[in-house]
Amino acid sequence: MENEKPVKNTKLVEKFQKDGFVVLENALTNSQLSALNSDLSMWVEESRRNQKPYGKIMDGRPRFDLQVDTHSFENPALRRITSPAEISQACLDVVKDNKALDLVSEIFGPNIKHWKNKIYLKLPGFGTEVKFHQDFPFEPHSNEDLMTVLFFLDDVTLENGPLEVVAGSHQGPLYSLWHDGIFTGAVSEEIEADCKTKAISCVGKAGSACLMHSKLMHGSKSNNTKSARSLFIVSYTAEDAVKLTENPLPSELDGMIVRGEKTGTVRCTSYSVELPEYPQEVSFFDQQSKSKNTV
Repeated sequence: MENEKPVKNTKLVEKFQKDGFVVLENALTNSQLSALNSDLSMWVEESRRNQKPYGKIMDGRPRFDLQVDTHSFENPALRRITSPAEISQACLDVVKDNKALDLVSEIFGPNIKHWKNKIYLKLPGFGTEVKFHQDFPFEPHSNEDLMTVLFFLDDVTLENGPLEVVAGSHQGPLYSLWHDGIFTGAVSEEIEADCKTKAISCVGKAGSACLMHSKLMHGSKSNNTKSARSLFIVSYTAEDAVKLTENPLPSELDGMIVRGEKTGTVRCTSYSVELPEYPQEVSFFDQQSKSKNTV
């Protein structure tokens, strides 16, 4: 796919520009999906032999995060893997080449670089919702051409904790994630309540992907099924978007060109946003647990 000229997806580009998100079917090939799920199954089995988060990323935090209050050998509770593309050829191959990336390059221009990647597992009966937020305040850049691509490793249904988005919110303001001097990673209770009245659930078959603008307001529901719902999440930026803070998931793959070429230029847009707090926690769920509206 790397050497092929991208197919023009005018309607999808227009929908993305209007809504700030689009669900793309068959974003992964069958072989890509199978390889990703094979590695994920291997990591879940490996997690059985650990009692606390383990492994190590560049800043010393654990790569593999466990929900320690429920994790056991019999019932493994692996809930996040940070920067799996550093240790998995299957993940790296998808980061570098997939149909969603073709669409990203149509939306943001020909030159695209990788920012970060992770796997989230929303475990069976996992009661904690992801509270509403925008990604951009976690990752401010010189311009706002940042994309989060969520690859569905399982079928995503209305029952197993789907992503919820507020269409068009990427065109609106950037909201504070700081409350009472604490960086909670979530908007205020009042703004979240309004978001819930407008939210759209993003569902689809395994192998599909949701492309989401970094400024789009979003959260997710609880998983009320008996099966895990897993996502491989890859963030891309326009090549001329330069980071203004440290990558919260530092990786040797930060800045890797995945489409086009390196131009050595910086493009700036005008906006104002509060700088984030560099995460000390292993998991995003731990960070959001600081919020008063923890579910």
